[in-house]
Amino acid sequence: MTAFNVPTIVQALKAARNEWRNAQRRSNGSGGRTFPSTDAMVRIMDDLKGILFPMRLGPSDLRQESEDYYVGHTLHAMLHTLLQQVRLELKCHEAHKNDDTALDQKAIQLVHDFSQALPDIRRLLDSDVMAAYHGDPAANSVDEVLLCYPGVSAMIHHRIAHRLYRLGLPLLARVSAELAHSQTGIDIHPGAQIGGSFFIDHGTGVVIGETAIIGERVRIYQAVTLGAKRFPTDDCGQLEKGLPRHPIVEDDVVIYAGATILGRVTLGHGCTIGGNVWLTHDVPPGRHVTQAESKDTKISDPEIR
Repeated sequence: MTAFNVPTIVQALKAARNEWRNAQRRSNGSGGRTFPSTDAMVRIMDDLKGILFPMRLGPSDLRQESEDYYVGHTLHAMLHTLLQQVRLELKCHEAHKNDDTALDQKAIQLVHDFSQALPDIRRLLDSDVMAAYHGDPAANSVDEVLLCYPGVSAMIHHRIAHRLYRLGLPLLARVSAELAHSQTGIDIHPGAQIGGSFFIDHGTGVVIGETAIIGERVRIYQAVTLGAKRFPTDDCGQLEKGLPRHPIVEDDVVIYAGATILGRVTLGHGCTIGGNVWLTHDVPPGRHVTQAESKDTKISDPEIR
């Protein structure tokens, strides 16, 4: 141990931490954890999958006659774990606004509101599962889709993460989304608004930005990007946050593999975007856009079929 000079490294790391905390105006004092835990969110997400789909994503030895008992027991424990994480996030961002009692009351209300949304999340996910089953000729059953498809796994995470995001818990939402990103290669920001019966086929490399709005019955394939075209800055040169900068995709749109759609453009109802297309302007409803057309022709031109 002496050969590695561990005490000196420990002190140097302490100095680096203190420099960061001072720069961020954070406390260097004593105390416990002051921000949410990724490990806790992994457990919460695993429990939520079992709660939402107990006979498919719950314990392998679960029997249907004990399904409600399992859901109730797991839900009770998960909500208390989530409450601890919500308190930590609120303390990170709102400690200067409210005392501990007010923060606790707000945390309890947020977890209550989240729990009440779980039946609606389940119904939305059912529509996504059915969209995947009906949209893929290789799918033999809805069980196969739920157990095996990365796009469905990503949407389970997204439906949960989006609800957390809407409740004003962006850090917990982002952790939940990034767990799916690391597992599936599908990157969906929790702020993205996605309608029912959404199907991501294959999925690897899909990117959907924070302010994207996606309608009902939309299908996209691998390596599709719904991204921002530019990033405005303020007078100080800092990026402006929260501006609408990602595409709007209306109902019944299909986007094939490798397509890149950038900026606050609208893909009209029922249009089809071909593979490897690069788009930075609107597409009218019902149009079909190929790679050659997107390069050389305005989408408003009548030649586009």
